[in-house]
Amino acid sequence: MTKRYIGSLLVGVLVGIAIGVYIGWEQFPVEYTNSSIAALAPRYQEEYTVMVAEGYQVDRDVNGALTRLQPLGKANVFDYIQDLTERYISQSNVPAISPMVALAEAVGRLTPIMEVYRTTPVPTSVPFPTQ
Repeated sequence: MTKRYIGSLLVGVLVGIAIGVYIGWEQFPVEYTNSSIAALAPRYQEEYTVMVAEGYQVDRDVNGALTRLQPLGKANVFDYIQDLTERYISQSNVPAISPMVALAEAVGRLTPIMEVYRTTPVPTSVPFPTQ
């Protein structure tokens, strides 16, 4: 009798879980619309910041980059850029370092730790003067 009871209970629990998962994921999933960037998890806010920095490397529009970062809701965007850049350097997050250093330099937050990663323009060839 107890085996039958335990078996029925187990089947009931499994069927209940399956129905609950189906209803929750398929029939009535959560849909977020018009969420702000500030509502993102910190990891995704940082990814967004790196994308803005990469955009800055292309268009060199510092005001546009700062405008794109305002919706993050950071108290001080300049400190945020500097802190994130220094953290990426200390964590050796290589793909993000170059664009973040360029953005930090553009907003006047280039620190000694960033100097090594600063991209300097390659000088163009200068013709020798003729006499």
